[in-house]
Amino acid sequence: MESRVLSRATSLCSLPHLRKPPRDAASSPSLVAVKSVGSVVDGGNLIWGRQLRPELCSPALKKDAVLLWPCLAAASSPAEGDSAGEAKVAPVGFFEKYPALVTGFFFFTWYFLNVIFNILNKKIYNYFPYPYFVSVIHLFVGVAYCLVSWAVGLPKRAPIDSNLLKLLIPVAVCHALGHVTSNVSFAAVAVSFTHTIKALEPFFNAAASQFILGQSIPITLWLSLAPVVIGVSMASLTELSFNWTGFISAMISNISFTYRSIYSKKAMTDMDSTNIYAYISIIALIVCIPPAVIVEGPTLLKHGFNDAIAKVGLVKFVSDLFWVGMFYHLYNQVATNTLERVAPLTHAVGNVLKRVFVIGFSIIVFGNKISTQTGIGTAIAIAGVALYSFIKANMEEEKRQAKAA
Repeated sequence: MESRVLSRATSLCSLPHLRKPPRDAASSPSLVAVKSVGSVVDGGNLIWGRQLRPELCSPALKKDAVLLWPCLAAASSPAEGDSAGEAKVAPVGFFEKYPALVTGFFFFTWYFLNVIFNILNKKIYNYFPYPYFVSVIHLFVGVAYCLVSWAVGLPKRAPIDSNLLKLLIPVAVCHALGHVTSNVSFAAVAVSFTHTIKALEPFFNAAASQFILGQSIPITLWLSLAPVVIGVSMASLTELSFNWTGFISAMISNISFTYRSIYSKKAMTDMDSTNIYAYISIIALIVCIPPAVIVEGPTLLKHGFNDAIAKVGLVKFVSDLFWVGMFYHLYNQVATNTLERVAPLTHAVGNVLKRVFVIGFSIIVFGNKISTQTGIGTAIAIAGVALYSFIKANMEEEKRQAKAA
C-alpha cells in the first residue's frame, strides 16, 4: 500500500497546480508510513494525508533533504485559509546553518587544548622529570573522565565483547608505547625538537603500508617524503637540546603509532569513536602501570614526590598533574571529533598546522634558542609533511569517488 501511495504522490508532484482537497475528505487523517526523511522527499507531496506546497517537491528539496514536521488534516480549521494544508519546515539549527563556522571552532579548540597540554606537560617535567609516571597520570585522568561520562550517560557506554576486546588490545598496547616514549622524549629534549622528529611519522606509515601490508605506494608519495627526511636530519644535527634519549624515544613513538594505525584498520567497528577511545585508554592505562612502577617507582618513593612538593607545593603539584591529564584527554577527544567532520584533505592540512602551532608556541613560551639550520630544517620537514598529506588526501578522495561511481 505504501508504494502505491508514494508512486501516486510522485505523479501529483508534476502538476503545476493542485486543488485543496474537500473538507469532508480531509476530516479523517490517513497515515502514510515513512521510513526516513529521504523517503518523504522522494515519495511525493503527501505526508500524514496532507498536501504540501508544490515547491517542496522540487529537485532542490530532494538534494537538501529538508526535514518536514507531520501535521494532521483533522487539526485544521476554516480560519487557517490556504496555509491550513501546508506542512511546516523544521527550523534550521545553528550547527546546520553555519557548518564551516562550527568546524572552525572545533579546529581552534583542538589546537588550543593541544598547545596548552604541551606547555603544561613540559613545565611539569622541568621540576618533576618522571615521564613514565606522568604518562600514567595522563591516562588515569582520562579514564576517570570516561567513567564519569558513562555514569551520567553522556555518552551511553557501548557494550564490548571478547572479540572486540581482542581487536582493541593491540591498538591500545601500541597507543601506550607511543604515548610513553613521546613523554620520555618531551622530558629529555625541547618540545619543538620532539615534534620535528615526530614529523617523520608519515614516512613510517608509508614504509609499513608498502612492506608490511603489501600496499603499492606511488613514487610521488615517496618523493614527497624526501623533504621530510632531509629537514629532520638538518634540524637534528644542530639542535641545541639534542640527546640520544630524546631522539630514539621520538623515533620509537613514530613506529608505535604507525603500528597503532595498522591495527586500528583491523579493528574497525560500528562503535562510535568516543567509546572506542575510552576502551583504548582503559587498556593502555593497565599496560602503562607496570613499567612506571618498575622503572620509576623506587625513585619516586625515595625522593621524587618530596622534591616536587618542595619546589612547587602540594596543591600546585597535584593540580598540575590533574590538569595535564585532563587537557591530554580532551585534546585527543576533540581531535577525533574534529577529524570526523572534515574531508581527508582538510584532515591532512589540520594535522600539519597543528604541529606548526605547537612548535611555534613552545619556542615562544620556553624561549628555546634554535640555530638557523634547525629552523630551516624544521620548515623543510613541515613543508614535506604538507606535500605528502596533500597528495595522499587527493588519492583517497579519488578512490572514494571511484567507489561511489
